[in-house]
Amino acid sequence: MKAVAYTEHGLPISDPRALQDITLPIPQPGPRDLRVAVRAISVNPVDTKVRNGVAVTEARVLGWDAVGIVDAVGDEVTLFQPGDAVFYAGAIGRPGSNAEYQLVDERIVGHKPASLDDAAAAALPLTAITAWELLFDRLRIPEGGGKDQTLLVVGAAGGVGSILVQLARQLTRLTVIGTASRPDTQDWVYGLGAHHVIDHAQPLTDGLQRLGIAAVSHVASLTHTDQHYDQIVAALAPQGQLALIDDPGQLDVMALKRKSLSLHWESMFTRSSFNTPDLQRQHDLLERVAALVDAGVLRTTLGEHYGRINAANLRQAHALIESHRARGKLVLEGF
Repeated sequence: MKAVAYTEHGLPISDPRALQDITLPIPQPGPRDLRVAVRAISVNPVDTKVRNGVAVTEARVLGWDAVGIVDAVGDEVTLFQPGDAVFYAGAIGRPGSNAEYQLVDERIVGHKPASLDDAAAAALPLTAITAWELLFDRLRIPEGGGKDQTLLVVGAAGGVGSILVQLARQLTRLTVIGTASRPDTQDWVYGLGAHHVIDHAQPLTDGLQRLGIAAVSHVASLTHTDQHYDQIVAALAPQGQLALIDDPGQLDVMALKRKSLSLHWESMFTRSSFNTPDLQRQHDLLERVAALVDAGVLRTTLGEHYGRINAANLRQAHALIESHRARGKLVLEGF
C-alpha cells in the first residue's frame, strides 16, 4: 500500500527527506480492530511535533485524523461492519492515517456524518474529541450550563478552537470570547459563533476591559500558553479554571495559588494510550458529534484543501502548521 512516512526526525520541512512516499504491506486487523481504507485525512500540530521530536529506527507513518470505509474487521468487533463509512483520530502509538489502509480500535471510531463529504468530515475527529473532553470532562461545564459565566478561548481560529467555540456556543450558556490576531481569523471566529473576539497580539486584559469584562471564569489556552500565561492568570476570576492542550516549556503553578485557580490538562490520546475502562466514550462522543453535524448544529472546520495524500502535499501542510498561521483544519484527500 502507498504511505507517507518519516525516517529521520528533526529535519526541516523544506527538506524532501522530512516526509517521503513509501510502500508498506497491508496490515491485518486484531480482535477489536477495524481495517479502514483511508479516503481523506487532516493534519494537526501533533503531526509536526512527532516528526520533529520523536526519533525512529524505521519508517513511521504519521496522521491522526481520517475518514474512510471499513474494509475488514477483527473477530471481536461489534460496533461496525465492512462497508461502513467512518471517521476517527486514532491512537498516538499506532501507525497513522497517512496510508491507504489503517488499523484502528473500534472503540475510538464513529460513523461519518452523512451530510458531509470525506474532506469536510476529516477536519473534525481529533479536534472535536479534544474540544469536547476539554469543555465537558476537564472544565466540567454541563451541557446547558454556564449561565453568567465566561469562557476565553486563546487561539480560537485554530483547529481545536474552531470546534470548541461552536460546542460552547451551541451546547452551553457560556459567554464565549475567542482570540485571533488577523482580520480574516477574527471574522472566522465570529462566524463560528463567538460572542466577542479580542486580539491576542495585545494584552488579553486590555481586550477584555474594552469589552467591559473584568474577569473570566474559564480559559481554554490552545496555543502559546507560555507567552500568555501571566495575562491568563490576571484575567481569571478567583476560583477560576484554566485548561490547556499545548506544551509550554515551563509554568509557574504557584501563580495560581492566590486566586485558588485550578489547572487542567487535556490530551485526547490519554484514553487510547492507557486503554482506560471508558475508552468507548470516544466512540460515543464521535457518534454524538456526527448527529449534531447532520442536524445542522455544528459545521465542519475545514480551512484549506491541500490536494491528494502524498509527501509533497503533506510537507506543504506541515509547513503551514509550523507557521502558526493556519485557519481551521488542513485536509488532504485520495491517493
